Amino acid sequence: MGKDIKRFLEVMGRERRYIAEADGENSLTMGLEAARKVLQEASLTGEDMDMIVFASQTPEYTYPTNALLLHHMLQGKRRTITQDSNANCAGMVAAVEQASRYMQANPSIHYTLVVGSDYSSINCNPEDEITYPNFGDAAAAVILERSKEPGGLIDSLYYTNSDDCYNIMFPACGLSNIYQEGITPEQIRIRWTPFDGTVCVAAAIADLKELLVRNHLTTDDISAFCLSQFSLKNIQLIQEGLGLNDEKFIYVGDEFGYTATSSPFIAFQRGVEDGRIKRGDYVFFWSVGAGWQIPTMLFQY
Repeated sequence: MGKDIKRFLEVMGRERRYIAEADGENSLTMGLEAARKVLQEASLTGEDMDMIVFASQTPEYTYPTNALLLHHMLQGKRRTITQDSNANCAGMVAAVEQASRYMQANPSIHYTLVVGSDYSSINCNPEDEITYPNFGDAAAAVILERSKEPGGLIDSLYYTNSDDCYNIMFPACGLSNIYQEGITPEQIRIRWTPFDGTVCVAAAIADLKELLVRNHLTTDDISAFCLSQFSLKNIQLIQEGLGLNDEKFIYVGDEFGYTATSSPFIAFQRGVEDGRIKRGDYVFFWSVGAGWQIPTMLFQY
């Protein structure tokens, strides 16, 4: 199209990505594969899960819930709580935080499966240089376990600023209008109004610092920062704001593209794989959803 976006891709930190197969692959099938993998690695089955949460901003279905379909595919038991959640790109961080809070309040929940999956590429306008080259498709899954050992969710904060709530919209025309005569695919796909992507950085730095202070920790106590992989520049600015080098900040957005809701947990998985994150380590999760909704979560692995 004659648009030079090399500098943009450098700032975002993109090199390559993975795109779902257009024929038969979607957020539900990707989520199922992630769920099966994490259950196998934990030597558990779908029947062991007391709660299943499916976080997505691109669910394959709005009803029945994708969590219910996942429950069926994994042969879950009758006493399983199933629910979908959507906090846009912040969805899986929010889902893990809220499932952890619920488990703290309900002693009958021993295992919770949280799946985050987004099939974003199909919803991007091929003529939009911001979204189309930026998103990758992926799913991640984690199992939360009730345990007498110390650890798990330590603390969390939410920051919400809805002043720019119309900058990113999908479907662009609104769900009630998708069947209207004359509506084109471009009017349904993601509408992305350009904005300053660093707008969330100051809030991130402030909330990370506040959680450290109120839990009597310092950045020396934190083994890893698993942040939204939306922008490498944002991660670098947060890193500078905390006065840290890049050793503790895990970045995988150059390999996977921006996978939206799952991105902090794909970074977490990489940290576990390469030894930067070990049992007992303190880890920060942080992400930002359109609008802006920003959860920050302190976890002990």
